Amino acid sequence: MWKREAKGIVFTFHLAGINNQNFLMRDDQTGTYWQQISGRAIAGPLAGTQLEAVHSDELTFAAWRSEAPDGTVLKPVSGDAAHYEAKDWDVRMASVPTVIDFPSTGIPSRELMLGVEAFGASRAYPVERILAEKLAEDRVGSEPVLVVVGADGKSMRVFRARLRGGEAAPEYYRKLETTQARSAHMPLFMDAATGSEWAFDGCAVSGKLAGQCLQPVPALKDYWFDWRNYHPDTTVYHR
Repeated sequence: MWKREAKGIVFTFHLAGINNQNFLMRDDQTGTYWQQISGRAIAGPLAGTQLEAVHSDELTFAAWRSEAPDGTVLKPVSGDAAHYEAKDWDVRMASVPTVIDFPSTGIPSRELMLGVEAFGASRAYPVERILAEKLAEDRVGSEPVLVVVGADGKSMRVFRARLRGGEAAPEYYRKLETTQARSAHMPLFMDAATGSEWAFDGCAVSGKLAGQCLQPVPALKDYWFDWRNYHPDTTVYHR
């Protein structure tokens, strides 16, 4: 997700085409073309300009609603339903050949990854593996991170595992195994250092660290071929 203002201009974007199977957007104000995955202008008067990233999470509606009960929902424009993709879009796309692939990696082109670009490095987490593990401790660049699956068994978030003040990151353990998201503040995991319990939003809900929150790390769910193409130096979790 990108802030649609740069250089003092609030842009209106339209889908203009595909570049290596990644959307290109064209703004109405200057005619500049922008790459979806990077938020960077690649052609036109503002080429080289970077849009500011806005932190976002890809969650199930139930998970989001439990955290934002007063939130609003963007609905399709009435009468334009044909312009929106079908609900089985991901299933249909699985059979569409890719323009680029990376056979030497041994990873299927359309394997879903949770991609992280932070702390001077890129790291890809196979979605199926993360959903199975539910909680993964890892490092991106020089920083410890925690990849957490929500109580719904589908939503995922990434956090910087280091606690406030920069102390060494403790070990974390999965606590909740239910798939019923009863509350946004129910404990999902705990840390070994203090026994504090943490919710899916990255905040401690009980124990010595109650009230403290881990730093969220931006993450993007993407196909392997696309993530690898735009992050050539990426590493892959458990490979």
